[in-house]
Amino acid sequence: MIKAIIFDWGNTIMRDYPELPGPMATWDHVEWIPDAEEVLKILNQKYICCIASNAGHSDTELMIKALERINAAHYFHYFFTSKELGFKKPDISFFKSICMKIVCLPAECMMVGDNYDNDIIGAKNAGLTSVFFNERKIHGDFPDADHIIFSMKELVRLL
Repeated sequence: MIKAIIFDWGNTIMRDYPELPGPMATWDHVEWIPDAEEVLKILNQKYICCIASNAGHSDTELMIKALERINAAHYFHYFFTSKELGFKKPDISFFKSICMKIVCLPAECMMVGDNYDNDIIGAKNAGLTSVFFNERKIHGDFPDADHIIFSMKELVRLL
């Protein structure tokens, strides 16, 4: 039974613009991924919701500041970045350390992310249920994805 949902940050919850310099908290424009807020309103009532990112330019404090800009921080119970965890996705230690910190077994956790190599393969190898958020409709074989969704609305139907 799933108890916790771990979301990737960039292009899963908030739109990532790699051409913009520095941390997302300082960008002129930030925005939600379509339907992500509506999904979080539902899911954070029943599940432990976490956000976890490799966040090249941000630590946890800056990630929270960026989330607050779209009024999203309150939907998450825990916040994790590779800077604080000491591991980067797809390292299984990234995922296992999150499970330990939220006191859940990997089998009780679901990872939702848009990067198949980092989010899905790493989570699956760590024992989590994996959901590939394929908003860009990338074609290919994704054997480590337990589920593939093309919009955030589909996530609610999985649970």
